[in-house]
Amino acid sequence: MATGPDRIAIWVLTPNGLDLAARLRSQWPEAVIHCSRRLEPQGLALAAQPFEGLMPAVAQRFREFDGHIFIMAAGIVVRAIGPLLGHKHRDPAVVVVDDAGRFAISLAAGHVGGANRLARRVAEWLGAVPVVTTATDVNGRPAIDLLAVALGLAIENPAAVKGVNMALLAGRPLALWDPWGLAAPVLGDAGRSVALDALAELAPAHAGVYIDDGCPPLPEHVLRLRPSSLVAGIGCNRGTESEEIEDLLKATLAEGALSGSSLGSIASIELKRDEPGLLALARTLGVPLHFYSAENLNQIRHVPNPSAMAAKHVGVQSVCEAAAILAAPQGHLIVTKRKSANATVAIARRASLSSVSDRATTPTSPGGPGRC
Repeated sequence: MATGPDRIAIWVLTPNGLDLAARLRSQWPEAVIHCSRRLEPQGLALAAQPFEGLMPAVAQRFREFDGHIFIMAAGIVVRAIGPLLGHKHRDPAVVVVDDAGRFAISLAAGHVGGANRLARRVAEWLGAVPVVTTATDVNGRPAIDLLAVALGLAIENPAAVKGVNMALLAGRPLALWDPWGLAAPVLGDAGRSVALDALAELAPAHAGVYIDDGCPPLPEHVLRLRPSSLVAGIGCNRGTESEEIEDLLKATLAEGALSGSSLGSIASIELKRDEPGLLALARTLGVPLHFYSAENLNQIRHVPNPSAMAAKHVGVQSVCEAAAILAAPQGHLIVTKRKSANATVAIARRASLSSVSDRATTPTSPGGPGRC
């Protein structure tokens, strides 16, 4: 999350904690306060949700929020969230505030989850001291996972993050492939541009970062960051199952040696706005779905594979290729129309990434189609 967690839960056990929660709620009106059943009378004015036991309540709601603020002892929080933690790049942010409101501690998911940012915001609003212990922050070094969040880059192999951050901490330059020019200006001397062949042969003792949408053979320790540079144009018959469309999309990306982690959006004709399979696919992939009128699609006059069938039934010479081109302004087709029994897919690449990514968040270890 580039700006910090959005859906916030606040957990309290004491009257002092409830007072602090009320102060935080004045800054986050949408935050949901959870209080011990013993505080229910005082919590009514704050529409607080009472719980009998902290651990079962947290277990039930942990994944429903982007961030959690616990106003209680850190030891209690560690015991409550310990069994729930999966990976620091997927867990929600966790911040602990002591009952006197003196400290706001970033406890879990500091970078990608946004706990470091959340701790600083909480500290500012309570007049507390923010406590951030992640090594890159303490030493004033950039963190590659935090940089990925800021730039809207998907982290495809998060296991490689640690090695890159260790290199940054040690002041060792990263071998960098960044044809989009996204991270190089931020990394400065910490990044050293290299040829793709050199990155492919990088020894394990050296850290490397690849920022692009392709699937070249790279060592596992080279971090792959994915810009949302690709658009899939999709056409389909009425009632086509989402699984068929997704299978064709995977095959099309694989044919082009492209990563599904770089898929920023999908596009189709306006007539498909209520197509269940297409809508389900967009939800599964977590990407926006854009629709274009027949008039707009027909403005793309030269497509590699015009369709007489599409012209007959929906009044356009092309759906998937024209939609992909329209959704990638100034971009170009890189995989032309591919077909299954009931669907068509084409892939376009955007000309630039100077505008904000379509992605609302930065995914990690994505399960989307065509991941390298």
